[in-house]
Amino acid sequence: MKNPETTSHVIKVAIADDHTLFRSGVKASLTAHKDIHMVAEAENGMQMLNLLKHIQPDVVLLDISMPIMDGLATLPEIKKLYPGVKVIMLSMHNDHSMISRMMEIGANSYLTKESGAEKIYEAIKQVYENEFFFNDLTNKALLSGLRNKTFADAHKPAEVHLNEKEITILRLMCEEKSTKEIADIVDLSPRTVEAIRDKLKTKTGTKSMAGLVMYAVKAGIVEQ
Repeated sequence: MKNPETTSHVIKVAIADDHTLFRSGVKASLTAHKDIHMVAEAENGMQMLNLLKHIQPDVVLLDISMPIMDGLATLPEIKKLYPGVKVIMLSMHNDHSMISRMMEIGANSYLTKESGAEKIYEAIKQVYENEFFFNDLTNKALLSGLRNKTFADAHKPAEVHLNEKEITILRLMCEEKSTKEIADIVDLSPRTVEAIRDKLKTKTGTKSMAGLVMYAVKAGIVEQ
């Protein structure tokens, strides 16, 4: 039986973190996987933005706390200039308001630095294949943000009519099912599921999977 890694696409990964030891550890653990290729490393956000002019990673690991230009300032710039690049935020902290803010402005996942090498690898695979990697930390942060009155008042869901198929697919997305899993459950092709996901974003006025999850909770489509 073939190792699944040998049949996968090689995922190009870049990392921005001001701690050399942490960068080295992540690089060493990730390069042990045949389907990961580390293409660049930077000490701060400005360095990473300069590198992105010359390289095209699939996924960027981005530390929040860095000198010169931190992750908070770098994330929206990456998303504006290179919308196809997936970004996983890294931090020593698990502050819910920070995580919620990062997901809202385009982060594809958020991990604490204590997550471990295999969790980082899993997150990279998931954001590459399914756009987002949700975990207990991101889910709790998003729901915490929803319970904040100021946040909720500023982000009232629009009146949108969704058909039964769209509601079913949205619920499955909120359950962290992959596109392929959803396609199997609703008996559609993965391409059709992706088209419905894009249509859901347009209908609800959201720009990311995180936005769709938050819309689904606020609209009562899924339980908090």
